[in-house]
Amino acid sequence: MNSSYELAQILADIDDTTLMNRFLEEILTPSEKKDISLRWQLLKDLHAGRTQRDIAAEYRISLCKITRGAKILKNDKSVTRKLLQRYDEKGEEKK
Repeated sequence: MNSSYELAQILADIDDTTLMNRFLEEILTPSEKKDISLRWQLLKDLHAGRTQRDIAAEYRISLCKITRGAKILKNDKSVTRKLLQRYDEKGEEKK
């Protein structure tokens, strides 16, 4: 079995946020966690309508890193886009 697919299955099986956080703490280096967290924040910022230049200035990163996320969110079939929309809807339900 492809180890990437296997990891996806393991992640999908974890249904407890605390357990997921512990798992990620165990398998990722601090640098990897920082990179993934930044990538997620960039995607959320783009999804919220912030400009690429504004995001680049705030996080002091190149536009190239942000452009990838922008392309992902422009794709109507993007899983990431659907997850962000679902995340927004859950936030609205809690308000």
